[in-house]
Amino acid sequence: MAWRWRYEDARGAEVVDRPLPRELFSSQADAESWLGENWSDLLAQGVEQVTLLEDERVEYSGMSLRPAE
Repeated sequence: MAWRWRYEDARGAEVVDRPLPRELFSSQADAESWLGENWSDLLAQGVEQVTLLEDERVEYSGMSLRPAE
C-alpha cells in the first residue's frame, strides 16, 4: 500500500500543470508528517488544498492549505 497526496486548486481540480513533489509514503503518518513540513511551499506554488490517497482510495479530501483565520 502506498500513500500519496493529490494537489488541488481551490475548486478541487487536480493541479498537474507544474512540477510538484510526487512523493510516495509507506504510511498515513509519514504522509501527514511530510505535509506538515511542506504545506507552505505547496501553497506558494499554487496548491490550495490536498487529498490523501491510499493507492486509489480517498482517505480524506479537500483539506485546505490556508491557515485558519
